[in-house]
Amino acid sequence: MICRAFGTTGREVPRIGQGTWQIPERGAAVDEAKRALRRGIELGMAHLDTAEMYGDGRAEEILGEAVHESGVSRADLFIVSKVLPSNASYQGTIRACERSLRRLRVDYLDCYLLHWRGSGPLADTMRALERLVDDGKIRALGVSNFDVEDLEEAEEALERHPIACNQVLYHLKERGIEHRILPWCRKNSVAVVAYTPFGRAPLSGPSTAAGRELDEIAHRHGVGVHAVILAFLTRDQNVFAIPKASSVSHVEENAKAGDLELDATEIERLETAFPRPRSSELRMI
Repeated sequence: MICRAFGTTGREVPRIGQGTWQIPERGAAVDEAKRALRRGIELGMAHLDTAEMYGDGRAEEILGEAVHESGVSRADLFIVSKVLPSNASYQGTIRACERSLRRLRVDYLDCYLLHWRGSGPLADTMRALERLVDDGKIRALGVSNFDVEDLEEAEEALERHPIACNQVLYHLKERGIEHRILPWCRKNSVAVVAYTPFGRAPLSGPSTAAGRELDEIAHRHGVGVHAVILAFLTRDQNVFAIPKASSVSHVEENAKAGDLELDATEIERLETAFPRPRSSELRMI
């Protein structure tokens, strides 16, 4: 599994991690989801992403259980969670982080993010995140769904600790971040983390030229199309991806992207098949 420097954290982090958005919250599906998470950790996908919003904290609990059951040393994991804007006042951010730590059953988070820009003072949230770093409850701070202007305002509000990452929507049909956000983050050593990297609709298949292109490249490498998609999105050394996988078979397919390198011709073919939009508008889900 290829690892890369994650922003300014000083940590080498797997370029392919695991997300928990819409993870099953009850029944037998929870056990399968935990098996998938544990299998992903075994395969080197130790970048684990969650948020207090996911299942009203249930996703954090499930991830915490999976981590505990894995038996893997805490130091070998990179665990990320997020605070809701509605909780992101100065004191609210600190309290939200403490709740997340309890649900995850860990003593600290490797990175803690503001989930999206809310109506409250951004400076208060940034001060709280810096306080959490100083207190050892988080190792680094970041943001999610931030455009360049938001990133600049957040950076201006910080006094002691830099922005480690910006987590954004990024998939083959949503490449707008490549216009402004990705270059800004690269220049300022802010890691970009792609969520929902497969989008919402099937991309492969014989019905479209783009789908056939994707299938052909996957066949050439002997992997599934998801591995090719992840390898394409993380072709930039500053980009990481956190696909969700609720089954062991899906997580094993995603893990194949960890060492998959597309050549320049394949990247060009995919860029042509799935062109980026003219607009640099940041979207979120």
